[in-house]
Amino acid sequence: MGDHGTERAAQPRTGVQEPGARVTLLGDFRLQVAGRSVELGGSCRRVVALVCLRGAVPRARAAGTLWPSVADQRAGANLRTALWRVGLVAPFVLRVDRGWVELGLAVTVDVQDLTQRALAVDEPDDEVTSLSRLADADLLPDWDDEWVAEDRERVRQLRLHLLEAVARRLASESRFAAAVNLALTALRADPLRESAHRTVIAVHLAEGNLAEARRAFAACRQLLRRELGVEPSAATAALVARLVPDRALSSA
Repeated sequence: MGDHGTERAAQPRTGVQEPGARVTLLGDFRLQVAGRSVELGGSCRRVVALVCLRGAVPRARAAGTLWPSVADQRAGANLRTALWRVGLVAPFVLRVDRGWVELGLAVTVDVQDLTQRALAVDEPDDEVTSLSRLADADLLPDWDDEWVAEDRERVRQLRLHLLEAVARRLASESRFAAAVNLALTALRADPLRESAHRTVIAVHLAEGNLAEARRAFAACRQLLRRELGVEPSAATAALVARLVPDRALSSA
């Protein structure tokens, strides 16, 4: 089970077509190969997750990240064992080459899809139903690894920015039911996120629901006062300033 044997197990053989694989990291970890679920042990799941989130990783760095509290030699041995085990049950998922570990060519990852959608948010996208599930889709919520916590916040921000941006775009297309659903989904995911409150208000205004916009602003103001002891930002207040008399805003 040395390095050479591990690399053969983890890499696809030349001339063999790689089956499609799908790794899910939002919520519980899940690996599917050719449409079938594959069970992995804890160490194996963590190696796969690390490569999915960080891209190609040097073996030494992967070992140090996953086993930070043990000696380098032991961490390297742990990594070799995990790679060997992944190669036994899912040989096309990871590739090991010249000291690096990377994903196989036919592997897709839900977090990578989320990132691409967030960066291409202005492109047409009718998969509104799948977006509404993102409120509760934290990155590997049951994992307490320090390195996961770093990626968890990055992914959380991507999710919320995507929900807000798509909600505003849908409102501009007069798809108001879907827009308000996504806006409220972002708000439910983080009730203290002021940009989510602004998105809800903006969607109501786009639809001409002035009373709803006023109620949303009042709810935002009360929450921020109670939880943070602050007033809504000028950007939030400006959304309704021309629609709601100053006296009403000051008493909201």
